[in-house]
Amino acid sequence: MGFKCGIVGLPNVGKSTLFNALTKTAAAQAANYPFCTIEPNTGEVAVPDPRMPPLAEKAKSAQVVPTRITFVDIAGLVRGASKGEGLGNQFLANIREVDAIVHVLRCFEDGDITHVEGRIDPIADAETVETELMLSDLDSLERRVVPLRKRAQGGDKDLKEQVELMDLALEALRDGKPARTVSVPKGSEQAFKTLNLLTSKPVLYVCNVEEASAATGNSQSARVYEMAASQGAKAVIISAAIESEVAQLDDAEQKEFLETLGLEEPGLDRLIRAGYELLGLITYFTCGPKECRAWTIMAGTKAPQAAGVIHTDFERGFIRAQTIGYDDYMTYGEAKCKELGKARDEGKEYVVQDGDVMLFKFNT
Repeated sequence: MGFKCGIVGLPNVGKSTLFNALTKTAAAQAANYPFCTIEPNTGEVAVPDPRMPPLAEKAKSAQVVPTRITFVDIAGLVRGASKGEGLGNQFLANIREVDAIVHVLRCFEDGDITHVEGRIDPIADAETVETELMLSDLDSLERRVVPLRKRAQGGDKDLKEQVELMDLALEALRDGKPARTVSVPKGSEQAFKTLNLLTSKPVLYVCNVEEASAATGNSQSARVYEMAASQGAKAVIISAAIESEVAQLDDAEQKEFLETLGLEEPGLDRLIRAGYELLGLITYFTCGPKECRAWTIMAGTKAPQAAGVIHTDFERGFIRAQTIGYDDYMTYGEAKCKELGKARDEGKEYVVQDGDVMLFKFNT
């Protein structure tokens, strides 16, 4: 089960620098001119989880295998993208393939790095991108809804529901609001998702600040936080320049370097975790002598579907899942948990909780 976050923003805001640091590669060309990223670059990164090392030690696991999330560096957007300006059509097509949007906003001054619109204003930048995405969604829906509305008159319930959802989205978009603000009727969430609207995707704002503001942010990032709060969105502060340096250091050097800047951890760790949370993901663990492994699932996933993330046979032949809460596992260990009755046998209706340590029983 792969989850993708698309890194977007105007040209020269630090998207590719951030992506390079995330993946610790130079796969995305970071250059001081628009459209240096022509094809989307994809990189998988481990999700930092402080629970794993002690869990592996408790289980005497030989290897630690963290869960992963995918980041896609997408070509920079400019005003008019919804009409094909710049690399607009390609940009919009690539965004449709991701589950969430990581929107990088330039919150630093630097005369050596040009801004495509000649000024530093992260709120205006955010509005430019959001407007282009809304215009694209509006155009897409207006073209699709007319023939569907005629077909829905024949009495097809599914088509009627689809048209009603389109009308809700159109109302919001015509009012200058993204599709994610729509109050979707209960039970229609999946149908709404199949409309594949760009502005229905959750958004995480990344405030790219100068080195001196990496720990506390600056006046520009404060404005972004206010905007995110008003939208019910998330925001994180990162200095992409610092992160690209940190990515080249080993763990000991990283710790020392970050301490000199007043930082407790790399900003990328916060970004990765925020992206993980943005998608509504949780982690469960499997532990044994060979490995301690983390698995990614959507919050609310039941035990058989969680098992299916490991292998489809596990879901198909699911019998039960031995389940131990993380705190119990760390306090007593697996054997003692069994003695104390803290190792529960859960069935098909069990909703997996974040941090559960699980062992699946199944028939092939």
